[in-house]
Amino acid sequence: MNKKYQNGFFIFGMAVLGLMITQLDFAEVWSGLQHTGYWFLAVLGLWCVLYVFNTAAWYLIIKAGAKSESPLQGQRREKVGFWWLYKLTVSGFALNYATPGGLMGGEPYRVMSLAPKIGTERASSSVIFYAMTHIFSHFWFWLISIPLYLLTQPLNVLTALMLGTGGVFCGLGLWFFISGYRKGLAVRAMNLLRHIPFVKKWARPFIDRHRGELDTIDCQIAALHRQSRATFIAAVGLELTCRLLSALEIYFILLVILPEVSYIQCVLILSFTSLFANLLFFIPLQLGGREGGFLMSTAGLGIATSAGIFVALIVRMRELLLTGVGLLLIKLGSSAPVVRDKEERNEPKA
Repeated sequence: MNKKYQNGFFIFGMAVLGLMITQLDFAEVWSGLQHTGYWFLAVLGLWCVLYVFNTAAWYLIIKAGAKSESPLQGQRREKVGFWWLYKLTVSGFALNYATPGGLMGGEPYRVMSLAPKIGTERASSSVIFYAMTHIFSHFWFWLISIPLYLLTQPLNVLTALMLGTGGVFCGLGLWFFISGYRKGLAVRAMNLLRHIPFVKKWARPFIDRHRGELDTIDCQIAALHRQSRATFIAAVGLELTCRLLSALEIYFILLVILPEVSYIQCVLILSFTSLFANLLFFIPLQLGGREGGFLMSTAGLGIATSAGIFVALIVRMRELLLTGVGLLLIKLGSSAPVVRDKEERNEPKA
């Protein structure tokens, strides 16, 4: 990646991170960390493992894209190492956490970092395909949580209404992404931006200039989904497993103050909290939304409000710490000239 862009991503992310740190009550943070003790180290170790699942899903998608290329197309492509991709995954999520609108930060960074190795179009399609898979797994996680709640928790009219609404929302989300996998999502997403205030002035000329590239990316996404079903299922499985295992973070934290807590309760807390926080995607690090989600989900399961506050505080500290680490990893990247797709394909000139 060009050093100018690399420094831009780094400076922007660190500035937002610094601003968010100033909003913390340091006495409360220190008290919470002391109370958590070694379990906080267990939480950090858990996320180091969870990022391996995220990286493996993206790695499978990139490898499947390489197999679908003809030998002439891929003859000068560089090998993408797993642990280099792991660094990109951690840094990309760090930028997503720090950026209002989520995917507006980490995904461009991933494309620009990966493009020198495999070409801009394939880098773009793999990043978009992985982002779609990451979000797709969230919808499955939320949908699975509905019968899990029905089997383990008491039901009332209000809860039944909320679960029904959530089921419809998840069903629509799954339909949208399945359709996107079959037909591509790049053009559809950009066309959606045409109607958003402030963004539409930029989106319209961008779409007009890059219509051909966007169509190519959509074709690659559709072809990858059609030709590599096993890869698609494996990637979704890895991401869904990651969602389920991430509930261990809440379990570890609550064990400090509630030894009787169950893992199922933690899965349900995470499901509701992540759904609520993602509805507030436009807030950096989902400040306030994540905390509110923890308070409501713990209260809904009959757990003390103080426990929800405690979990929210420790999770926020973990997010801030790993966001800082991810942003620092950006500076460890090396710059390289971008592979020009048309030149690499040696397409015959008219």
